[in-house]
Amino acid sequence: MRALVGRELRLALRHPADTLSAVLFFVLVAALFPFGVGPSPELLARLAPGALLASALLAALLPLDRLFGAEAEDGSLDQLLLSGLHPAAIAGAKALGHWCTTGIPLVLATPVAAALLNLPIEAWGVAMLSLGLASAILSVFGAAGAALTLGARRGGVLLPLLVLPLAIPAVIFGAAAIEAAASGLEARPYLLLEAAILALAAPMAPLAAGAALRGD
Repeated sequence: MRALVGRELRLALRHPADTLSAVLFFVLVAALFPFGVGPSPELLARLAPGALLASALLAALLPLDRLFGAEAEDGSLDQLLLSGLHPAAIAGAKALGHWCTTGIPLVLATPVAAALLNLPIEAWGVAMLSLGLASAILSVFGAAGAALTLGARRGGVLLPLLVLPLAIPAVIFGAAAIEAAASGLEARPYLLLEAAILALAAPMAPLAAGAALRGD
């Protein structure tokens, strides 16, 4: 499994377009908000928590439809399934690779998007932590969604419809954490709720993805 995660990281380094496109999408969507709702600093700061979460999760969705697609096309996915690794472990490794190559760059880009949305500097740290947890949740649910829609016609359309509703609690608690930090309140309870969702999803979603890869 460790070797599979390393392979995902090496592939991302050789082909950085997916990571760069996700980060650029995230920053550009954040940059569009001032044009859409007006330049009022107070209004932008009020919208910033939800806008950051929604922009980041939509950006993280971009590379998901190719999570298993490339390996399925060249036959390496069949070799992985015959290698003796449990399909759930393969799905877990792919989800971890997706988070490392997409989630972490989005977290690092959060201060830029937060500045564009006039989020107070005091809340930037909580925003990065909240986006890190939310993107990890999306990665594990996204791996399950990508496995379920693998080979389906219009799978790229079905994938967001399957994954985004599952990410709604992460958006709610993540935005609440950022808003609490921006208001000088305690953000820890909301972050713990996000972490609890991740703790539930991390073992369950790869099992569902593995069953889908086996064709159960």
